[in-house]
Amino acid sequence: MKTISKEEALGLLKEYNKEEFHIVHGLTVAGCMRYFAQKLGYGEDADFWEVVGLLHDIDFELYPEEHCVKAQEILKEKGFEADFIRAVASHGYGLCCDIKPEHQMEKVLFAVDELTGLIGAAALMRPSKSVQDMELKSIKKKYKDKRFAAGCSREVIEEGAQMLGWELDQLMTETLEAMKSCEAEVAQG
Repeated sequence: MKTISKEEALGLLKEYNKEEFHIVHGLTVAGCMRYFAQKLGYGEDADFWEVVGLLHDIDFELYPEEHCVKAQEILKEKGFEADFIRAVASHGYGLCCDIKPEHQMEKVLFAVDELTGLIGAAALMRPSKSVQDMELKSIKKKYKDKRFAAGCSREVIEEGAQMLGWELDQLMTETLEAMKSCEAEVAQG
C-alpha cells in the first residue's frame, strides 16, 4: 500500500480546505486512524491509515453536495492508487456513495468519523476544552441528546460499531482513547 507522507497529505488537504474546523477534523481522524491501526495489529500500515483519515473529507468544504464523489476524482487526478481512493470514499457509504466498507480500516474510518465530531463538540463544552479529562459517561450523555451535535449521525455511528462487531460503549471508549492519544499533535496542526 503506497502512500504519501502526512506532511504532503496535510498540504493537499489545505489546498482544498481553508476552514480551521475541517483541518482540525482531518488531523483528528488521522490521529485516530493511526491509533487504531496500531491497536488492531495493522501497525505496518499505520501511515496509510493515517493519511486516509487525513484526506477522508478532502472534498467536503468545496463540494458538500458531491462529497465522496469529488474526492475520488481529486485523488485520481493526484495519482492516488485505487485502494486509497476506495478507502477514502467508503466512509460515505449509504449517505453519499455506495462503496461499502470491507477492510477493517474502512470500517474503522466509517465508525469513527462521525463519533470524533460528537466527542470533539463535547470537549469544546468542557472548561478544559480537552478530551483528556473526559469520561465515557459524558460522551453517552451527549450522545443521547439528539439536539447536541445534531449533524453527527447516531445511525452511522451505530452502524459502524456493528460493522466492527463492537458494542457502542467499546467504540466510544476506544475512540475517546484515540482522541486523547493525538490531541496534543492535532493542536499543533
